[in-house]
Amino acid sequence: MQYSEGTVGRVFAVRLEHGEPMPESLERLALEKGVQCGLAIMVGGAEEGSRFVVGPRDGAATPVVPMVGVLSGAHEVVAVGTLFPDEAGRPVLHMHAAFGRGDRTLSGCIREGIVAWQVLEVILLELVGLDATRVPDEATGFRLLQCR
Repeated sequence: MQYSEGTVGRVFAVRLEHGEPMPESLERLALEKGVQCGLAIMVGGAEEGSRFVVGPRDGAATPVVPMVGVLSGAHEVVAVGTLFPDEAGRPVLHMHAAFGRGDRTLSGCIREGIVAWQVLEVILLELVGLDATRVPDEATGFRLLQCR
């Protein structure tokens, strides 16, 4: 286990408008506001055609080959994620979401790109004093969190 200790800094309440993309929108805001590390909670709607990672094709294979899901119709969404800088210092969001429509629920990582449907709200808690970076891992193909 690795860890880094920090404190909570600023808090941002964010409303994405219809058609705005995630995670790009939140990463852009974090970059503009100088937020390096954070915790994000998201609730609202995801547009039809939004894409998300639903698992590896083969859990034992490396590098990992992701499976991608696509939303058919607008869905309710709730998600939680973390924001940490990559090796170049740019904030990168890692967020997993549950998408619901009718009596069906899907879940996965939003890194493939979801789009706001009507309204998508995010609370971003800035975490300060952490010494952590997302570092590429050749074996998996993931950007793994490295705490110092």
